[in-house]
Amino acid sequence: MKFKHALALASLMLACVSSTAASLRINVGGERSLTTEQLLSRPDAATIRVPNDVTFHRTMTYRAVPLRALLGITEMPAGTELQITASDGFVTHFSAKLLFGEAKKRAEPWLAIESPDEPWPQVPGSGDIGPFYVVWIDPAASGVSSEQWPFKVDAIRIAPTLAARFPQIAVDKNVPANSPVRRGQTVFATQCMVCHKLNGAGDASVGPDLNRPHNPTEYFQPWVLKSFIRDPKSIRAWADMKMPGFDKNAISDSDLDAVIAYLGYMAKRKK
Repeated sequence: MKFKHALALASLMLACVSSTAASLRINVGGERSLTTEQLLSRPDAATIRVPNDVTFHRTMTYRAVPLRALLGITEMPAGTELQITASDGFVTHFSAKLLFGEAKKRAEPWLAIESPDEPWPQVPGSGDIGPFYVVWIDPAASGVSSEQWPFKVDAIRIAPTLAARFPQIAVDKNVPANSPVRRGQTVFATQCMVCHKLNGAGDASVGPDLNRPHNPTEYFQPWVLKSFIRDPKSIRAWADMKMPGFDKNAISDSDLDAVIAYLGYMAKRKK
C-alpha cells in the first residue's frame, strides 16, 4: 500500500511539474518563450469574465493577459497576419484589421492561462484544452468567428497571409467581387482551414484535404453536405470524430451557401 501511495504521489507531482513547465512560443519580431508561471506573474494578468464562451457554451472566468499587450506590437507588416497554432494540429489566423483596426468599440482578445492549481473543466471530445486559450470580450464588435477561439495554443507568430502563401486556394481574377464563390473563399479560409487543407495548401492537420483526392461536393448531395456541416453526427458518426457542428451563429445560411459554392468551384480546379 505504501508503494502505491508513493507512486500516486510521484505521479501527481510529475503532473504538476509538467503543467507548470508548459511554455508558449511567440515570434512577432523576436522569438521568445514564456512559461505558465511567467505569464501568470505579469503585472497585467487579470481575472476576466467571458460570457457565452465558445468552447464551454456558458459564462467562464479565467486568469488571463491582454493579447495585444503580450504581443508588444501595434501593427503588422503588410501582407501578414497573426498565426496561432495548437498542439492538436489546429491553426487559425487573425488579420491585422481584426487585431489593430481602428474602431470606437472593438473586440478584446485575451490569452487565458490554465493554472496548475485550478485546472479548467474537460471538454467532450477535446479533453484538457489548456494550457493556453485565446478568448474574446465582446467578439461581435469585430465579427470574431467561432474558429478564432483557439485552445491548446502552443505558438503565436507573424506569417504571410494564407492567400499569399497558397495561391492554389484562390479563385480566378475574373470571378466577380460580389460572387458567393469569392465570399466562400474568405469564409473557408477562416472557418475551415483551421483544421483542413485544400489542394495541399494550409498549415492545419486535424482533418483531411477537402479537394484532393475528392471534394465533398462530389460525393455529398447539397442538402446532405449542409446537414453534415451543421451537425456532422446527424449524417455520419464514429468514436474519434472531431469535427464540431456549425450552427447559424457560427456560419450564417448565406455564408454556408457561399462555402459550398466555393467548394463546388474548386472541385474543378484540383492542383
